[in-house]
Amino acid sequence: MNSPAPSAASYGATPVPSHDASTPLAAEAQEHVELAQRVSEAQRFDRPEQTRVFVVANQKGGVGKTTTTVNIAAALAMRGLRVLVIDLDPQGNTSTALNIPHQEGTPGVYEAIVDGTDLDELVRPCPDIEGLTVLPASIDLAGAEIELVSLVARESRLDRALQAYLKDCVEAGDRIDYVLIDCPPSLGLLTVNAMVAGREVLIPIQCEYYALEGLGQLVRNIELIRSHLNPKLEITTILLTMFDARTRLSSGVAEEVRAYFADKVLKTAIPRSVRISEAPSYQQSVLTYDGASSGALSYLEAAREITIASSKESS
Repeated sequence: MNSPAPSAASYGATPVPSHDASTPLAAEAQEHVELAQRVSEAQRFDRPEQTRVFVVANQKGGVGKTTTTVNIAAALAMRGLRVLVIDLDPQGNTSTALNIPHQEGTPGVYEAIVDGTDLDELVRPCPDIEGLTVLPASIDLAGAEIELVSLVARESRLDRALQAYLKDCVEAGDRIDYVLIDCPPSLGLLTVNAMVAGREVLIPIQCEYYALEGLGQLVRNIELIRSHLNPKLEITTILLTMFDARTRLSSGVAEEVRAYFADKVLKTAIPRSVRISEAPSYQQSVLTYDGASSGALSYLEAAREITIASSKESS
């Protein structure tokens, strides 16, 4: 990619609503119906040829990393795939949304990367979604950045633990299809561990003014890790979140992102949705909270696109 990263400077700070007041609701209703039809046609997703390990990353906070991790994972599992979610954020919001205990002292990812505990002792099943398992994070993880500094192979501790676990699952006849690693909003040793363990990067990008700021830096950081620590790492998937088709700003950001990342951007954009925001407070994904909502259908369709991309690559 030789063109400069999309810039936020070209957009005004105030969203400008569409001047056509007669069509937005009708268009939105029609899109919802078509989305529901497409989603209903795929009751099971195809398994990838081998485990796909995604790092869900963006240095900017509030763009939907955790929400995307939770709901893409839920969508994949609810369509028959085996999914492991790794919560690498000390806040533990992913663990909360998937109804996994993660109070202080709960064994989880901290024990895996600092103490070297085997993942099979730490991974927990999601009680609401069959086929979905979680490696939880507790507040103990907040000190891991400092503790990792003095450890041997500090950048690859998660990778070694994960690869050993995935191998054990294969040997037990219970292969994991997808791994999604939710990163904290910073490029510290936790995020570096995630990117060394990952093979693909999924970047959620909020369709708002500030979302494009720092995007170029994120891409450069990923290239640095690719050059020095993990040559197998690639940006494969961009997901537009908090999209509002009624504003020129959302459309403008989406166009800029699509122009820069081309076919890496999923066709499905995740809309602004009250249901998506409400679901975590009930310790649920939006798919289990309100499966007929536009947010749930959009995440299901986005997950379907991800599995289709896998099928195309293997063919």
